[in-house]
Amino acid sequence: MPLPFLTADRAFDAIAEDTALPFDDHDSWRRPYRPGPWRVAAAAALLLLASFVLLAAMIIAFAGSASAGGTCFALAVVVIVCALRLLRVGAWVSRYGVRRVGFFRTTTVPWRRATALRTVQQPVKWLGLPRTVQGQALVVVRGSGEQLPLVTDHDADFLARAEAFERAADTIEAWGAEYRVG
Repeated sequence: MPLPFLTADRAFDAIAEDTALPFDDHDSWRRPYRPGPWRVAAAAALLLLASFVLLAAMIIAFAGSASAGGTCFALAVVVIVCALRLLRVGAWVSRYGVRRVGFFRTTTVPWRRATALRTVQQPVKWLGLPRTVQGQALVVVRGSGEQLPLVTDHDADFLARAEAFERAADTIEAWGAEYRVG
């Protein structure tokens, strides 16, 4: 029994690969890799928590305390927004530049201001926590010499997935080579 929603991004009998989808439109922002299992699991856990909070909000509202039910509903909305923002975290590319989306902050570097894109060995944060380990990071070097790390091999997208990190780094570097001036 074919399930069309499982084959929407590839041919019907194609083997599922961990590669980013090809896009013809280079003007819109694209993530050149798929979100990793750690990121998806954390977002799923947050959405599960939000469902329980929504159920609690419904029970509290039916029990007679509308203001407390509204507070629980607002908390569930905040948890859902956090889960969706967590899924957007990562490196995004377009014809205009490269963008590092963080949970609280987004930084965009136009290709004309990027002097280099390279993979370097350096201490990196493990799953975004304060603990650092030795690893690889794809950094974009701005015209001022400042290095902005885009992705690391120990973040939620690439932990224990070295091949996926290398593929994503190569793809972002290829975008940079195509659109960077100079």
